[in-house]
Amino acid sequence: MSDADLLRKIPQVDAVLREAAVVDVARAWGPALARRFVQEEIDADRESARRGTEPRTAHAIAAHVAERAQQLDRRRIRRVINATGVVLHTNLGRAPLSRDAIAAMNEAAGYAALEFDVGTGERATRAPVAATLLAALTGAEDALVVNNNAGALLLALGALARGREVVVSRGELIEIGGEFRLPDVMEASGALLREVGTTNRTHTKDYRKAMNERTALVLKVHPSNYRVVGFTKEALLADVIAIAHESGVPVLFDTGSGLLEPDDRFPNEPDATTALAAGCDVVCFSGDKLLGGPQAGILVGKRTLIEACRRNPIARAVRADKLTLAAMEATAIAHARGERSTLPAETAIEAAADRIKARAEAIAVHFEGARVIAGNSVTGGGSSPEETIPTWLISVPGPAEKLADRLRSNDPPVIARIEDGSVVVDLRTVDPGDDAHVSRALQRAR
Repeated sequence: MSDADLLRKIPQVDAVLREAAVVDVARAWGPALARRFVQEEIDADRESARRGTEPRTAHAIAAHVAERAQQLDRRRIRRVINATGVVLHTNLGRAPLSRDAIAAMNEAAGYAALEFDVGTGERATRAPVAATLLAALTGAEDALVVNNNAGALLLALGALARGREVVVSRGELIEIGGEFRLPDVMEASGALLREVGTTNRTHTKDYRKAMNERTALVLKVHPSNYRVVGFTKEALLADVIAIAHESGVPVLFDTGSGLLEPDDRFPNEPDATTALAAGCDVVCFSGDKLLGGPQAGILVGKRTLIEACRRNPIARAVRADKLTLAAMEATAIAHARGERSTLPAETAIEAAADRIKARAEAIAVHFEGARVIAGNSVTGGGSSPEETIPTWLISVPGPAEKLADRLRSNDPPVIARIEDGSVVVDLRTVDPGDDAHVSRALQRAR
């Protein structure tokens, strides 16, 4: 059969749109998406026909359109039960929000006093409460909340060092999530990278040698999601600060994880308060990691430098929206009141192992072959990569991949992990109110 004959056999778009499966897609997702999927499938058949492949029928194309719609539905942002034991699971949205943060977002969802002073009736600065509290909590002169920590770093570099050199150790030129690399962020900001030292060893003298009239900033970056061990050397933060300040150059420290003050549970995580007290001029960190709030980037430090960031054009591009700011206000209030226990991430980290064991046993007793075994949870989110938290796991034997897939098919989906050929459920990251959901999901999956 010729190519022309094959092409004539391809069904018309309208014919496929009338198929019942596609009508259902149009009803669920709207006619624009249904037509787009149909057109793409027909275009694909047209290309195949030119290579001699028999085209599909309208019914077969419709079935594939319906399958694509199902795949799209699985990618909707929806609630899941995190039974992985990774508290700050990046792929599952990192820190779950507190009830107060959720309530604040709901209140801000309509018209809200975002840049408005209800007392004077005049326009006002954008949502100053979170910034005021974060500055007070860290001892900073000023603070600024933006969309995420990469945005905070981009803004600080662009505002404080555009067209000039930023000195940074080669051992701190990290890659963050999504294959975004620090040198690329620096290039986008307009700052010029000045690398010092080597991957595993950077000395104080390397920083001193790099300082010149073109130096605008010294950048320190905490490599939160990896460790370089063995033959290593890192210049002390105090020495780096002293060298920078001798030349009148400010120091920006990207601490990453959102720890506001020293915490014995995370001995390898730097905190904003200590960094500022040591002499750092600006510190940036994430809002959705150890801080326990929404995705956000936070800049704290000297008032003149934060104000320079606030007035930079990049600030408009990376500013946080009203829902983020509302959630961050509630999160900052919880820290200010000493109510960190109301933050779900904090609750998960602090959950007692014996309590988790009791919950696990109450579920496992209903399933033949299920065992409650000792294991470890992790903080996640790039925080304390070498630290683990003792926990108890429900280990369920069977075809692990198939069982994990069935758990994900539950409503709500239960996301577990696989260890040693078995599915394991870690209740550390499961709200106790969801234990019944986990039990029912396991029942359906077996």
